[in-house]
Amino acid sequence: MAGRYYEKRKLSSEIKKNEDEDGLSVSEVAQPEDPFKGSAPIPEERKSLYKRGKEFPVDGIKNKKLKGFLRNTKKRDKAAVNQAARYELLLTEEPGYIETEEGEATWEIKQREIADAADITSASKYFELRLDQFGPYSVDYTRNGRHLLIGGRRGHVAAFDWMAKKPMCEMNVMEAVNDVKWLHTENMFAVAQHRWTYIYDNQGIELHCLKRLDQTLKLDFLPYHFLLLAANARGFLQYLDISQGQIVSTINTKCGRLEVLCQNPANAVVLLGHYNGTVTMWSPNQKKPLVKMLSHKTALRSIAVDQTGNYLATSAQDRKLKIFDVRTFKSLHTWSVPAGASHLKFSQRGFLGASFQNVVEIYNNPCIQPPTNPYLTHKLKFPASDLDFCPYEDVLGVGCADGFVSLLVPGAGEPNYDSFESNPYRSKKQRKEWEVRALLEKIQPDMISLDPFQIARVDMATAEQLQKDKEERLGFKQESPKFEPRFKNKGRSKSGNVEKRKRKVRNEELRKKIRSEAEKNNANEAAESQMEANVITKPLEPKSALNRFKKKTK
Repeated sequence: MAGRYYEKRKLSSEIKKNEDEDGLSVSEVAQPEDPFKGSAPIPEERKSLYKRGKEFPVDGIKNKKLKGFLRNTKKRDKAAVNQAARYELLLTEEPGYIETEEGEATWEIKQREIADAADITSASKYFELRLDQFGPYSVDYTRNGRHLLIGGRRGHVAAFDWMAKKPMCEMNVMEAVNDVKWLHTENMFAVAQHRWTYIYDNQGIELHCLKRLDQTLKLDFLPYHFLLLAANARGFLQYLDISQGQIVSTINTKCGRLEVLCQNPANAVVLLGHYNGTVTMWSPNQKKPLVKMLSHKTALRSIAVDQTGNYLATSAQDRKLKIFDVRTFKSLHTWSVPAGASHLKFSQRGFLGASFQNVVEIYNNPCIQPPTNPYLTHKLKFPASDLDFCPYEDVLGVGCADGFVSLLVPGAGEPNYDSFESNPYRSKKQRKEWEVRALLEKIQPDMISLDPFQIARVDMATAEQLQKDKEERLGFKQESPKFEPRFKNKGRSKSGNVEKRKRKVRNEELRKKIRSEAEKNNANEAAESQMEANVITKPLEPKSALNRFKKKTK
């Protein structure tokens, strides 16, 4: 080994001595300096898109271990934000848009003109299904936007891969269908039928009959909690954990028939609209609403929350459409519409779809400023019965009385998808791995609250406050544990020495108690003497020998 090492050193020394053609040695050649040292700077605007919550100050924490742990966590979060912002260069897809000529409005453009101007793949996404026997239809897309589920009011249910136009199952349940909803994958879906709620697989085979979810009018699904939501005609809101098959919570809202329901995707809070114009927010942890706000003076027809969870759109019978800020619960914009919007839906990029009888209108970013004109309009033969934007596609699915229509809405969908979150092109093996990981990372229902970052905060309560809260919770004050001397070597833990140490502690406690009582008595005596000194008394008359001649008063 020594010989080999010597030969390598000798070879490297010979290379250093070699000269180039200009007569300069390799070591003497000046290396050019990098004008851009370090990593490229990242704009703060790009970083703000990936930040979650506010930074917590760690300078005031006394515990060194906790302080170091929080600092390391802060560094990891910062590195994750920077890395995600840098990787935006790899997102090559851009959102779609419509270019119009001077004097031309986008809402005047028809769907056929958009399909003719688009490429073949995009044009194939505009289609219509004629199903005039079993309508009106409810519509739902999977989270990755690959599969479509439709359910007719007269019992017709069908699921298919709408991109490949490949049907998965089709059946008639011989009962009225109120709503349909995909579950965590495209292998199972729920159908709210006239009497009970049923779970089917992608072949149309009945898996479960949920008799406890009866008279259900609306369904929704929380993907990160594996909770199926059901709102029925008797005013009950129910949460079903599909991973365990158990009812997590049943809440009596006491607000009558529940036909308006949506979820906040940012914190998994459920929103309900009622006949008296109020919007209530619910969590499975409480039997009372978290928030109750008056949005309209008439009955609500539809509500929707955008993907960021910051804005709420509401429509009522007063022919007005309002945008609320969920963070402050205040109205931002209000504009009049031809009729009360029966259905509202937000897309991934902030587009708002609204249906007015047989007219469907799409608004571009109505949360930023109130629109004067819609972005796109489309007229149907029959009134629309449901709306749903397809994730990661510029497509709006509309269910109506005579079937289903797929509309092209350029710029509505997110152009780049996260393959770890929702992959439209995943294989069977990838789907199984994703399902196992999702079950392991399932969020418990107890963590649903208005503030999703509440669990990440540090509790700054003092020991006295914690003790006081514990006493209020228990209802009595716990006695302090008796003193037990620790064991000592060399005969110092004999029974006599132990008793002496116990007696010494008892005497010290008694001495402190007597001293505190004495101080308290001294303070009371000082206060009484001060009060007596403040009392105003009559001055005494000087004594005299002539006082005996004065008349004595009775």
